[in-house]
Amino acid sequence: MSVLAASTDAALAYIVKPVLDGIFIEKNKTMLKILPFVIIILYFTKGSLRFGLNYTLRYMGQKVVQRFRDDLFVKILSLPISYFNTNSTGTLMSRNTNDVSMLQTSVPTIVSVVRDVLSVVGLVGFVFYLNPKMALITVLVYPIFFHPFIILSRRIRKYSKKIQVELGMLTTVLQETFSGIRVVKAFAQEKKEAEKFAKTNAEVVKIALKATIASEAVSPMMETVSSIGIAGIVAYGGFSVISGSSTTGDFFSFLAAVIMLYEPAKRLGNANSTIQQAMAAAERVFEIFEEKNDIQDKPGALICDARGKDVEFRSLTFRYSPDGKDVLKDINLKIPSGYNAAFVGHSGAGKSTLANLIPRFYEVTEGEILIGGMNIKDYKVHSLRENIAYVSQDPFLFNDTVAANVAYSSETQDFESVMEACKAAYAHDFIMQLPNGYDTVIGERGVLLSGGQKQRLTIARALFKNSPLLILDEATSSLDTESEREVQKALENLLKGRTSFVIAHRLSTVINSDMIVVLDNGAISQLGKHDELLENSEIYRKLYLNQQ
Repeated sequence: MSVLAASTDAALAYIVKPVLDGIFIEKNKTMLKILPFVIIILYFTKGSLRFGLNYTLRYMGQKVVQRFRDDLFVKILSLPISYFNTNSTGTLMSRNTNDVSMLQTSVPTIVSVVRDVLSVVGLVGFVFYLNPKMALITVLVYPIFFHPFIILSRRIRKYSKKIQVELGMLTTVLQETFSGIRVVKAFAQEKKEAEKFAKTNAEVVKIALKATIASEAVSPMMETVSSIGIAGIVAYGGFSVISGSSTTGDFFSFLAAVIMLYEPAKRLGNANSTIQQAMAAAERVFEIFEEKNDIQDKPGALICDARGKDVEFRSLTFRYSPDGKDVLKDINLKIPSGYNAAFVGHSGAGKSTLANLIPRFYEVTEGEILIGGMNIKDYKVHSLRENIAYVSQDPFLFNDTVAANVAYSSETQDFESVMEACKAAYAHDFIMQLPNGYDTVIGERGVLLSGGQKQRLTIARALFKNSPLLILDEATSSLDTESEREVQKALENLLKGRTSFVIAHRLSTVINSDMIVVLDNGAISQLGKHDELLENSEIYRKLYLNQQ
């Protein structure tokens, strides 16, 4: 379509000569009868081709963006937890929205550039065919434009990348403010947040205006170059017509071709701005695609089945960065299958970090974790995590129905299994009081439920998954006493028949554990049962007495 559309431009320029010479000068009636229909057909053909071309370009743009967003989202999901620790949610959202949208605008522009290049090539060939000397005047003005054009292109790309960075920061401000709206209102800091947003927004505008100056400077440069070329043609061509070495039709046909030649050339200059912006966005998008994920399946990795198998930490040491301090030091611990192991200690002792190493949220620095005597790195990551249920102190729920949240680990929602899990989690009664029962949409992060209700739903979600390994990360620390009682009853059902790792803040929840591990500064200080530790562990005794 681009080739055919470009050929119609050359045909329309060529037809000027027979129109002027044949009709207006030679008074050719036959030509008068034929040429109007030829003009109509050419313009209709040109319009039809442009319609088909533009629709195809828009279709391509949308499909490219769809594919980019899908692939980028999958890539982001595949990245380790450590990546999310150093990149804000707003920035990642901006990469998948603003940056990819910028790529969308570039797809039709790039193909339009191909069309315009074809038009320029066709028209340049035509003008050289008509009059090589005048064509040389037309072409010689272009080198004047190249150097400033390259400088402006670099500036456009630099400013565009800065704009995308600032838009990411803007999205981060929005995301944080809306997520923490209760804190904002509770501390009456609406003005402060508005000022923060306005400051970031103003920075976006400031950089955008600089980019606009660089982008719009291309247009007057192109107009100047075009005017120089056309002025030279008028002077030289007019002299040729006056001297009789060229006809009026030849001159105006040539002039029409040159004017038509400068139009796609100007569009190429303007398209450069869009392409530079897209290249800046592409750099940011491909930065994510090029991110490495160290937590990968080994060649020949096995399917994990942790049922009935012991879990062992052997000479385990962990640090978050190669040059950072040891968060966990020489951990040696074996937890028999079906045991309820509790981990206690002061804040920062390494309790949650230890639990996060089991599903390979982070990679062990030294030593190993074994399930059934086999290093967890020898299992497929997805398979390993399918064997683990997780309940955190922050009961995260999705903006979906109760049933969909409970059955999150499954492709299908077996209602009987969902209801059984909710009954075991002591959640069924309050669910039935909701407007639509199990089909009630509970809002973002479960905002329509109380803290205890949300936590019982996350326990129901873990019960529904029915995994042999369970991690409870301070699951009752943020609850009031009444809610804690309800949640504790649900946890008793959840712990049955599973190897459990309980990160405990409230020691009242772990008194009956099979094994209590006391951590201090990343190392095991003592382990045993409640009564033993009250006698033998000063750290445990102080923690317990302080809470009592």
